[in-house]
Amino acid sequence: SMAVCPDETMVVIGSADRRLQLWNVKQGSVVGDPWEGHSAPARCLDWSPNTREIASGSHDGTIRRWNSNTGRQIASPIETGHGVVYAVKYSPRGDKFASCGYDGVIRVWSKDGNLLIEIKGHDDSVRSLCWSKDGAYIFSGSARCSSRSYQLCQIHLSVPR
Repeated sequence: SMAVCPDETMVVIGSADRRLQLWNVKQGSVVGDPWEGHSAPARCLDWSPNTREIASGSHDGTIRRWNSNTGRQIASPIETGHGVVYAVKYSPRGDKFASCGYDGVIRVWSKDGNLLIEIKGHDDSVRSLCWSKDGAYIFSGSARCSSRSYQLCQIHLSVPR
């Protein structure tokens, strides 16, 4: 997997060897040492809108957040409950992020890694997701080619307790 920094100066690459690597696009060179932490291949990556963080999702079922300048983890890994994390995406404001995976559930997390919302609308694994530009909607696609949209203000009552 790979993700381009919003300012297009860097690319982060996740590999089957469980590590992430940062590349400088303009220089065409590796930046620093590989980042280690996942116990299985990194499946998905996303940059925060302010470019200070990178989120990675893995076959190990975790999301890890990294400081894009140092390559150090910002917080403890998030045990998502997905089994395999297929996508992780920061909201347009960067105040939260969403994830999806093998279990068919979309989860929205606070920037601190607390679960805010669980969205159940697919009958199979959810493979992709994205936010609307205003952050009001999440769109998702499943392994069986179904797609859904969710307006977050209408589902705020489904916060798990």
